[in-house]
Amino acid sequence: MSKEETRKIIHIDMDAFYASVEQRDHPELRGKPLAVGGTGGRGVIAAASYEARKFGVRSAMPSRVALRKCPTLLFVKPEFEKYKAVSCEINAIFERYTSVIEPLSLDEAFLDVTYSKYELQSATLIAQQIKNDIRNELDLVASAGVSYNKFLAKIASDQDKPDGLFVITPEEGPEFMKQLPIEDFFGVGKVTAEKMKANTIFKGIDLLPYSKWELQQLFGKTGGFLYDIARGIDDRPVQSERVRKSVGAEMTFSEDVKGDININEKFSQVFEKWWTRYEAHGKKGRSVTLKIRNYEFETITRSITEPDFVVNKTEIREKLMDLMKEAILPDVPLRLIGVSISGFELEGDKEVSQLTIW
Repeated sequence: MSKEETRKIIHIDMDAFYASVEQRDHPELRGKPLAVGGTGGRGVIAAASYEARKFGVRSAMPSRVALRKCPTLLFVKPEFEKYKAVSCEINAIFERYTSVIEPLSLDEAFLDVTYSKYELQSATLIAQQIKNDIRNELDLVASAGVSYNKFLAKIASDQDKPDGLFVITPEEGPEFMKQLPIEDFFGVGKVTAEKMKANTIFKGIDLLPYSKWELQQLFGKTGGFLYDIARGIDDRPVQSERVRKSVGAEMTFSEDVKGDININEKFSQVFEKWWTRYEAHGKKGRSVTLKIRNYEFETITRSITEPDFVVNKTEIREKLMDLMKEAILPDVPLRLIGVSISGFELEGDKEVSQLTIW
């Protein structure tokens, strides 16, 4: 594609996907507050219907908390094989219009329709037709964002949910970014957002006075991305084939784990599982990340990047144990431990592209 050509990218996001599939398959659940997830003491919400969201029920919320917010909440157990099958049906609809598809999860994907198979070349009309096909053939509702890059397409799909269709043209992109609150920036987490606010950065327009170097000094690698995206610039292509950027393993415990001996035992199990996967992956990495989650559902990560590729099992285990000691608060039980590695060696002249697998 030449520099003069403008890409046409659609982001499709299924609305309350798991819950909507269950309401479709069980008409008696339609119009009622519904949660997909476990109901036990350690149950967690995997998805919530829009009726449940009105009460403040959200995914990743403990089921007991969700029930306090919505006492009439109904629960169904997740059936992920069914959701995967429906996701394949949705992808088949996408393929009618383009072969350049980048799935992000079972319920969302980027589509590059710059050179669409469809007779109409309007990305907006294509997005509307995809939404119509999903509704008419699968009895499900999707929201769509249309723009000239991935970041803005992703942001656009979230503007008018549910059943939304929002377009940001190349002429509108820079002005739209000026007014966008930084907590709505796709990829900007809570910690970065708070740091930005501490530097009186509340909207995209507040980033414009900073140079790229200044933003990189403040926010590391993210700074360069923030500099570009504040101006509506995002040159990342839609990648129809994605490979692993990191390899990891994690374990969620049936009961909270506390005490050095018990925690070390669980860590050893996770570490061995991770190391086996890492060796089987066949490529060496440099950056190792430890992930823990405590009984209050607070997730903490700690990372180290080695000057050389990680090949010494004993040495990296000791370093991860040091990270664990730094991250764990005394007498605070854990419910999850995870380890992953990224920063893989190059393949020819091209670095492995992005996809984190836990």
